[in-house]
Amino acid sequence: MADQADNRAPYAQIAAHYAALITSGDLQPGSLLPSIKTLSQEWSVSTATAEKALRKLRNEGLVRGIHGIGTEVLDRPAPMSSGAQRQDRGLVTGSSWGTGERSDSHQASVVPAPTDVAEALDIKPGSNVIRRSRVYRDRHGIVAHSTSWIPAQYGELIPQLTRSERLTGGTSLQLIAQATGRPIRHRFDTASARLLTREDTELLELDPAKTPKKPVVVMTAKFVDSEGAVVEYGVDLGGPDRTWQTESELSQ
Repeated sequence: MADQADNRAPYAQIAAHYAALITSGDLQPGSLLPSIKTLSQEWSVSTATAEKALRKLRNEGLVRGIHGIGTEVLDRPAPMSSGAQRQDRGLVTGSSWGTGERSDSHQASVVPAPTDVAEALDIKPGSNVIRRSRVYRDRHGIVAHSTSWIPAQYGELIPQLTRSERLTGGTSLQLIAQATGRPIRHRFDTASARLLTREDTELLELDPAKTPKKPVVVMTAKFVDSEGAVVEYGVDLGGPDRTWQTESELSQ
């Protein structure tokens, strides 16, 4: 059952397969996943690999193990991704979307750079920048409102960056690297939390009269090319009840 074109480890392929079924709603909350033995047989992997796949799903908060019964699908919003994680995902899978995600409301315009954006991009406040925004959603609602700020000169090289439509031919970073011949070498990430402002409420399509009182996650990512130029600054505003998590493989 594993996709031969997928270069992820077998356990990750299995986990991704069931994560997609869960987040799309094909596997409803309360459903039971196949047993370790069944997964091992269906995917032609060892029981250790099958167990590792289920453990990954548990760690992602998508399922829980019930002693004597099996692995049950939970119903809760999936974690949000940072811009850096989307970049990594795109390199591995060819798509920046998380499992069960889609994006819409793609908007682009050339605007004066706000002070914080100008500082991040190392340009003068008020200089022209491209502002690209989109909304990531899954079946639970908005995962994050994402904004990319790009120096205006890249719009002259790549006109589609200034159009209000989904990019074709690659991500903004890939398109910029192709056009300039300078690969992206560094990225700087931050994670914080804040209470929603009135503008945040509008971006997340919430009822102002029912604005959540809990903080939301805010992620930023700054991308620098091989010559030290900052080519993009991204800000992701997480939806209510969204968390952020990372996973790393540690060598023994």
